Amino acid sequence: MATLEKTKYITIAMCLENEPYLVTLSHGYSREKNCIYFHCAQEGKKIDILRVNGTVWGQAINDLGYVPGSCDHLFVTTQFRGKVTFIQDIVEKELALKTMIHQLEPDPGKVIEEQITESSLQRVNIGRIDIDFLSGKKSKETIISL
Repeated sequence: MATLEKTKYITIAMCLENEPYLVTLSHGYSREKNCIYFHCAQEGKKIDILRVNGTVWGQAINDLGYVPGSCDHLFVTTQFRGKVTFIQDIVEKELALKTMIHQLEPDPGKVIEEQITESSLQRVNIGRIDIDFLSGKKSKETIISL
């Protein structure tokens, strides 16, 4: 869960008629609701697929870097499965945007004050991934020493 809170983006995989599709999204993770919020356009391939098949698999990666001379890469990953719902409720849209802004912005208060308005809440398209499976892997030290 910490990886979902620390990373700035996730990649999600979806599928329609045996045709896989991947997208990378900025996001905000809510530990309390065990969900991921993202904002997106009102239309497009991703929206078309998710309206038919809302099940997604995703991954967040915290890249800790390649270790020169060891042929090793350090990382923390979180994989998840969930169902996407597009939010219509204005109160939840505001919560979602604040969750994303707090995760992504160094000065969230200023951005919240400037960006979240009644008009922006009406226009924005917010997806919520309700997580039903979560796992991860961590590589803290090099495996190969030369």
